[in-house]
Amino acid sequence: TGSVLERTYRVNEKLDVPNLEEKEVQYLYCADDQYNFMDVNTFEQLFLREDQLGESKNYIKENMVLNILYHNEKPIGIDLPITVELKIVKTDPGIRGDTATGGSKPAVLETGAVVKVPLYLNEGEIIKVDTRTGEFIERVR
Repeated sequence: TGSVLERTYRVNEKLDVPNLEEKEVQYLYCADDQYNFMDVNTFEQLFLREDQLGESKNYIKENMVLNILYHNEKPIGIDLPITVELKIVKTDPGIRGDTATGGSKPAVLETGAVVKVPLYLNEGEIIKVDTRTGEFIERVR
């Protein structure tokens, strides 16, 4: 989940190491809140519910290759890259004279995520987004 817990342990205490496994998969599509993936090695199809993905669902697009995390052979979530490139599908039009140092406006991305972007960006442009914070990084093209 990306959260950090701070705990203090004595020197003689042992920690159980969780049995975590990763499988490389390709995201295929979403139907009825069920996200469908294909194992790139075995071509087996895997399914995750929307609640298993959490906010990660905002950063995956069709044909994207990523890792599914397993605990005791059960899928628990996905491991996203730090940045993803996504297309702006809806935003207010840029106005002549808007600069990179100006304000920001909301933009809906191809995955449905809403990100604040600079005023000069328009629909159809590709941007890079930080998957950890959900923030705009830069325009790609």
